[in-house]
Amino acid sequence: MSIKSKIRTIPDFPKKGIMFRDITTLLKDAEGIREVADAFVERYRNTPIDLVVGLEARGFILGGIVAHQLGKGFVPVRKAGKLPYKTERHEYELEYGTDAIEVHVDAIHRGDKILLVDDLVATGGTALAAAKLVEKLGGQIVEMAFIVDLPDVGGRKKIEAAGYRVFALCEFEGD
Repeated sequence: MSIKSKIRTIPDFPKKGIMFRDITTLLKDAEGIREVADAFVERYRNTPIDLVVGLEARGFILGGIVAHQLGKGFVPVRKAGKLPYKTERHEYELEYGTDAIEVHVDAIHRGDKILLVDDLVATGGTALAAAKLVEKLGGQIVEMAFIVDLPDVGGRKKIEAAGYRVFALCEFEGD
């Protein structure tokens, strides 16, 4: 797969010592974005899924494409205060405080089987918060799908320890 080679690494962003994995270079590459979408669609084509949930913001791009190709609906999970209708909210811990995400209260129904999509799993905090939000509305997470896993940060292990399945197309270890 050429996906990993299409992701730009930016050292010391957003702060010194961080190697930022920038997927915008992958997204602008027609072959690259098609390869990502095709890999996700192939994996989930025969999986019982009712909705694709995408996390703000890059999960919107990927989730929307995957939902369209699977013939499923798409649900955005947004940062607090961005959705116009009544929302369900979930607060979660960050290294430096708390954050919150929201989804419309009528976006997910009891028993809906959900594929959660985002670009990258690092600490796993946002993905776990989104899973809890989905479950508050009665949905069931079938799997969480990412383009990139950063195994050294430990998010995938944390997500799996919480009982969720994780799929990632590539990993960036170390540096």
